[in-house]
Amino acid sequence: MEEVKKRIVIGASELFHKYGIRSVSMDDIARHLTVSKKTIYQYFKDKDEIVTLTLRAHMEMEMKEYDEVFEVATNAVEELALVSKCMRKDFKDMNPSLLFDMQKYHPGAWKIWLDFKNEFIKDHVVSNLKRGIEEGYFRKDIDVEVMAIFRVEQVQLAFDDSVFPSDQFDFKKVQMQFFNHFVHGIVTEKGLELFEAYLEKTLQQE
Repeated sequence: MEEVKKRIVIGASELFHKYGIRSVSMDDIARHLTVSKKTIYQYFKDKDEIVTLTLRAHMEMEMKEYDEVFEVATNAVEELALVSKCMRKDFKDMNPSLLFDMQKYHPGAWKIWLDFKNEFIKDHVVSNLKRGIEEGYFRKDIDVEVMAIFRVEQVQLAFDDSVFPSDQFDFKKVQMQFFNHFVHGIVTEKGLELFEAYLEKTLQQE
C-alpha cells in the first residue's frame, strides 16, 4: 500500500475506533490527517471503501497478533491469559457502535467481520479448547463446537447497544466479564489455578 493511502487508512481507523463509523465524515478524516478531502478522493472512491480497507488492515493485524500468541504459549491456559491481555489492549477506548454502524451501512465490511469471526476466531477457540482438554486443564465434558460458537457470539453481543447501552455499560468491562465467565466455565480446578497465576503475571506487566 502506498504511503499516503496507508496513512489515510491508519488515520481513519483511529477515528472509527474512537467515535464509531457513522459519526465520522470524510471531512473529519481530512481534518484529522491535515490533508484536503480532494487528496483522500484521489485514493478512495468513497467512505465505504475506506471502511472496508481499514477493517481488512485491522483484521490482518489481529490475525498476526493472535497467531503469535498461539505460537509462544506453552499450554492452552497460557493462551487464554495472553488472549485476555490482547483483548484489554484491543478494546481499550473502542466505540461499541463500530459493529452496528458496519452492519447497517457497510455490508461489504460487515461480511469481512462475519468471516473473520466465524472462521479465524472460531477456529482458534476450537483449537484452544481441544488443546486444553488434552492437557487436562479444561473439562472433558465440553462440547467444543458449541462452546466455540458461544464464545464468538459473546464477543459480538457486547457490541449490541440495545442489550448493553453505552451510557450504562463500559464496553471493555463487558467484554472482559464475558471472557472471564467463559474461562471459569471451561477450566478444571488445576486449570483455574494456573490461569489466575498467568493472569496476575500479565496484569503486572501492563
